[in-house]
Amino acid sequence: MEHIAAGRRFRLCYDASMPLRLLHFTDLHLSADETAVLRGLQPLATLRRTLAQAIALTQSGGWAPDAILVTGDIVHDDPHGYEVFSREFAGLGVPVCCIPGNHDNAARLAQQLARPPFVTGGHLDLGGWRVVLLDTSVPGQDGGHLAPPQLELLEQALATATTPILVCLHHHPVPVASDWLDQIGLGNAGDFFRLIDAHESVRGILWGHIHQPFDGLRRGVRLLATPSTCAQFLPHSHDFAIDERPPAFRTLDLASDGSIFTNLHWVAPCGTGSSHSASSAA
Repeated sequence: MEHIAAGRRFRLCYDASMPLRLLHFTDLHLSADETAVLRGLQPLATLRRTLAQAIALTQSGGWAPDAILVTGDIVHDDPHGYEVFSREFAGLGVPVCCIPGNHDNAARLAQQLARPPFVTGGHLDLGGWRVVLLDTSVPGQDGGHLAPPQLELLEQALATATTPILVCLHHHPVPVASDWLDQIGLGNAGDFFRLIDAHESVRGILWGHIHQPFDGLRRGVRLLATPSTCAQFLPHSHDFAIDERPPAFRTLDLASDGSIFTNLHWVAPCGTGSSHSASSAA
């Protein structure tokens, strides 16, 4: 079956009886300097550890991803870092869906990743789901905003879908009980949710930015955030603070009935294990 996404075509085959399987990485903060240190860690080194654990999971557990989602802050204010990102992800054999965050340059991201397997916006239909990729970045600002073209993109993607929908963005559209982070979330979340609430086929919303896990439910829609592949932020903090938890990634199994099953994986050796949760289609 041929799928078209953001002007690109992918020929993908799916077993309708199997869930759509996605890997989620976020907030990589890469730069052209492969030895750069950020918040006490080397972003490229921690990304490689995270990727290695994710690949080991897929090889040992028979869990093969259909696509990869990367929800922003791919680089840390250095557009040359997209070349590093491309080298790490281009050979993984599945579509890599990318959106910008506040540390990205959206135009440079789209330009430098304008080739398969990368998808840098719009929506794509995969395995009985529609995945919507939104740009909430605002040049020079930490907080996010959905400009009118992005709201129009979202509205059209929701209105034309005939399958369950997963919406991806960088900035959090709901408070996360961290005072400083909640000042730099999605500034026009009301506009966002007016569109979301009008379409019952939206089953999940996925984001990054907060460098900590989040798992909630709003009007039957699953709300999920994944920690960074680099340093984490301390949950429930009034001011900026670094957490000691290790890098992480998320796996998602999206069933054809709209159910979402997900595991959060903390990266060894600094941390081991995973947390599992699921939601029904109700």
